[in-house]
Amino acid sequence: MKNLKIVIIGLFIMMVPGFLFSQKESPYVLVEARTNSMDSVWVTYKTQTIEKIPGFVKKKEPRLNEYGSWMQDKRQATGFFRTEMRNDRWWIIDPEGYPFYFKGVASFSPGGSDNQRQILQEKFGNDSLWALNQSQMLKSYGFNGLGSWAKVEKVRNMKTKIPYTVIVNPMQNYKSVHVKRYGGKYNEADWHGYRFDLVMVFDAEFDYFVNEAVKSLEIYKNDKYVIGYFTDNELPWRADALDIHLNKLAKDEAGYLVAHKWLTDRKGNEVSLQDITEEDRKAFFEFYFETYLQKVTSALRKIDPNHLYLGCRFHAAVGDLTNKELFQVAGKYMDIISINHYRKWQPDQNQMNEWYKWSGKPFLITEWYTKGDDSGLPNNTGAGWNVRTQLDRGYFYQNFTIELLRNKASIGWNWFTYQDNDPTNLRADISNRDSNKGLVDAEFNEYQPLLLKAKEVNSNVWNLINFFDKASE
Repeated sequence: MKNLKIVIIGLFIMMVPGFLFSQKESPYVLVEARTNSMDSVWVTYKTQTIEKIPGFVKKKEPRLNEYGSWMQDKRQATGFFRTEMRNDRWWIIDPEGYPFYFKGVASFSPGGSDNQRQILQEKFGNDSLWALNQSQMLKSYGFNGLGSWAKVEKVRNMKTKIPYTVIVNPMQNYKSVHVKRYGGKYNEADWHGYRFDLVMVFDAEFDYFVNEAVKSLEIYKNDKYVIGYFTDNELPWRADALDIHLNKLAKDEAGYLVAHKWLTDRKGNEVSLQDITEEDRKAFFEFYFETYLQKVTSALRKIDPNHLYLGCRFHAAVGDLTNKELFQVAGKYMDIISINHYRKWQPDQNQMNEWYKWSGKPFLITEWYTKGDDSGLPNNTGAGWNVRTQLDRGYFYQNFTIELLRNKASIGWNWFTYQDNDPTNLRADISNRDSNKGLVDAEFNEYQPLLLKAKEVNSNVWNLINFFDKASE
């Protein structure tokens, strides 16, 4: 009996270290997530973290310059941000000629509720001091730029600056006029409210709104801290736009007239709607989308030829990311293709490769996030995943960005968003009202577990890129 006990104890001793070793060597952390707070089903996802990348060793990165670029591998300096491919990998090159990988945060703006205004004054004094303090906070966690909807007028006047982007909304502005003309809220529209899910690119009035929107950009023309410009956000680029133009619009509307002429020029006067093929739909879609891009880029270049055009922010949920024609046309006009990326635990390498193959241009992930159930917020709204804790949000950050860094056409990401909304602020858009999307809460308190995990990756991007690129040689 005594010998049997010795054998059992020996086996246990042998098995436990092996078990612990196998756990330590597992390349993943397991994180539970669900689609929203009303979903009772939690799914466990394998999640990459920087500590578990086989063979990777964290080390000090090259020194940074004032743009947050690495002072290494200097290239031609033009005085403005630009893009360049080298050794099959795309880069943003900063005004001094150094490589810059965009680790940004969207919506860098203090909350608009009365409660938040009071807290801001108590903590920072005023908006200008808030912008300086919080941009420095972001830099301390390895972020180096601001995505769309930043508090630009405060950021650009800071003594210690941070690179930023600017967004204008010509189609969104025109839509408000269009809505009034056709009687308010449309019955057939996506959540953005575009009539019949159409972008009204053929209306003559749209040209006026394009020119009016880009006029505001002239003040940035010589600003070396501007990375580039976005136009609009998540427009409904429907692949069946030809059918909608011809079936839904009145026969005296500009959209109908242009679509009808396009189809008869292509197929002859006797063509009927039943004769439309998939090839027709794809060809019209290219014409339709290109009309938008021709108008906005032509106006942009006249006002400011110096800065990058960052696109109109494609939306994963409506099929944009599998639309070959969309990317083919985008590649003709955009310097960087912007993508709001939701409902996938991590970017898919095959899909990212297709984006580049179709467009020939690098891409930037301009929105992505996840929400923590430990935040105290309802988390009922928004497209991001729900996870249990802020640490899980940090693991998600690492998993998502590591996969982006593996891809040579990826030039950065913009986390959405800087700050949680105040749930009591009923003036806020309903999709951004009650969820934990921020790096800080509604009272400007940092979500440390998330930010510390973000810093681990942000501070090792140069080393991770070199590691992945060598592995692919």
